[in-house]
Amino acid sequence: MEHRATVRYVRITPRKLRLIADQVRRKNVNEAQSILRFSSKRGAYFLYKLLNSALANASQKPEVNLDSLYISRLLVEAGPILKRWRAAPMGRAAPIMKRTSHATIVLSESTTTASPQPVSTRKRKAK
Repeated sequence: MEHRATVRYVRITPRKLRLIADQVRRKNVNEAQSILRFSSKRGAYFLYKLLNSALANASQKPEVNLDSLYISRLLVEAGPILKRWRAAPMGRAAPIMKRTSHATIVLSESTTTASPQPVSTRKRKAK
């Protein structure tokens, strides 16, 4: 069974949020909480709250063992961009892009209490 939670319009760039998401993806929930709680990155706060929301959603079902949950999917996508302008030399204007993010977390139950093996993320070489 899958349990999910979503956060939208977070005022942090998706690139910065993905750095933290890569650290906790496919981890056990308890391990992911400790990684996010002690991370010095600003985006860890948003993912920590998102993980706790997904755990609260999962705890609504009495048959779910919260210790056997792991993060099966963690998606970070770009939200709308707030476009602002800044004065530049010679009467011109330079754009400022204030980016936002949407994040979705999906928790699944594993058959064992240990975290599952991570998926290979090897990149191909350019020719």
